[in-house]
Amino acid sequence: MTKAAGRSARDSVWLEGRGRRGGRGGQPSGLDRERITEASVRLLDAEGLDKFSMRRLAAELNVTAMSLYWYVDTKDDLLELALDATYAELRLPDPDHTDDDWREQLRELATAYRAQLVRHPWLSPLAGRYLNIGPNSLAFSRVVRRVIRRTGLPTQRVTGAISAVFQFVYGYGTIESHFLARTADTGLSPDEYFEQSMSLAEEVPGTARMMEESKTMMAARGGDTVAEMLDRDFTFALDLLIAGIEAMVARG
Repeated sequence: MTKAAGRSARDSVWLEGRGRRGGRGGQPSGLDRERITEASVRLLDAEGLDKFSMRRLAAELNVTAMSLYWYVDTKDDLLELALDATYAELRLPDPDHTDDDWREQLRELATAYRAQLVRHPWLSPLAGRYLNIGPNSLAFSRVVRRVIRRTGLPTQRVTGAISAVFQFVYGYGTIESHFLARTADTGLSPDEYFEQSMSLAEEVPGTARMMEESKTMMAARGGDTVAEMLDRDFTFALDLLIAGIEAMVARG
């Protein structure tokens, strides 16, 4: 992943000597890094990344903005902490359970990651900005790597398979979260927004044939709601990727 603009790799809050893990002596009572991180996640969920600031977070915690600097050096530190905290929400399969099908474990991981991206729309830009070396992120990456290694792919192909699956999930979940956020801003339901968008697209000159083809494909795909259509497309695309891994293993 890329790092934040103007920050070196060593600026990560997780590297030794960076930040104030638990605060310094004389820190404000009733405040700790865990509480600050939880409040950051809540605020980001409620108001989004653009409105997040140290001053706004301090108001949420009913402390002064300077109080936060007993625990972190910068806003970037807080965002890194919040990002990693979301990975703790993921239920990770045990790759040591070799009786479990790696395909189902991979589906479980991909589905959980998609849900995480949709649940926290601010997550995707941060995942591309920071190093993602917090303990929860690393735990997720470790399980993904071990599950992929169980597929039978040669070691030199493991990272490519991880990229194929999880960069797809990252893109799918990011677009889905943006769609739902845009829908929420209109006050319409996802289904109402979709129908309105399709109707407006039909009014654009020269789109009649394309829209007719789109309707035919959507009817063939099935799904009475936007959520069902999204789920079916995601499931099928993931099945294609898993089938691709199986095919590559069979080719040796």
